[in-house]
Amino acid sequence: MEKRALKESFSIKYSEMDCNLVLKPAVLLQFLQDLASDNAEQLGFGYSYIIKKNLAWFLLKYRMEFEDYPSKIDNIQIETEPRGYNKLFAFRNFKILNGEKLLGRVSSSWALVDIDSKNIISVGASLDNNPNMPPYMKDCEDLDFEKIKPLSKVDTEKIFEVRFDDIDVNGHANNSNYIIWAFEPLGFEFLNKHRLKILDMVFKKEIKYGCKVLSQIELLDNITNHVVKNAVTGEELCIIRAEWTEQ
Repeated sequence: MEKRALKESFSIKYSEMDCNLVLKPAVLLQFLQDLASDNAEQLGFGYSYIIKKNLAWFLLKYRMEFEDYPSKIDNIQIETEPRGYNKLFAFRNFKILNGEKLLGRVSSSWALVDIDSKNIISVGASLDNNPNMPPYMKDCEDLDFEKIKPLSKVDTEKIFEVRFDDIDVNGHANNSNYIIWAFEPLGFEFLNKHRLKILDMVFKKEIKYGCKVLSQIELLDNITNHVVKNAVTGEELCIIRAEWTEQ
């Protein structure tokens, strides 16, 4: 493990599992986000550093590939490391393990955003060329982000309202809520029989308390395509492509 990496153990509580003792995807996203935040803070480009510059990290994309989605286990280990930056984006990888067994790998991309203007800011200059965030060079550990196609039809949909409990420290709905909104219209029967194999998520826009969210799904055998929209304006908030395996 390189010196920039951080590895932590996460105890999985019953409240964080579904009725089949499978780790809830929203909880996994929270684990990833918390570990990324801790690692960034440790390396000198976390919240306490960037807030002084009126900046915030904005998660753009996830690519997740699972050998065995976490199920019927009470502890996992997650390892993360920053992979560097190009002009506008920073990259970070994760490994999800149960002891020596690799359960899954995750690649992610992030942007630094000016809190007032919402403009994306150059990463290298904003971090004062922090050596812990070097220029990005792709290697075999980096997963390829899948291009998510627009829905060609809507097979099922559902409307949600953003609750106070959905809001995070940035004042808008936390990223983990998007996967809840996206998957809920699949229904009990589908979710009860399937586990995630591959997941691509693209986060496009934030949404705040009291707004209504429209979640739409296209079903293609064991592949589902999702779009989460602002139900009033029609703006896309998040798009997702998921491949599933039957459990």
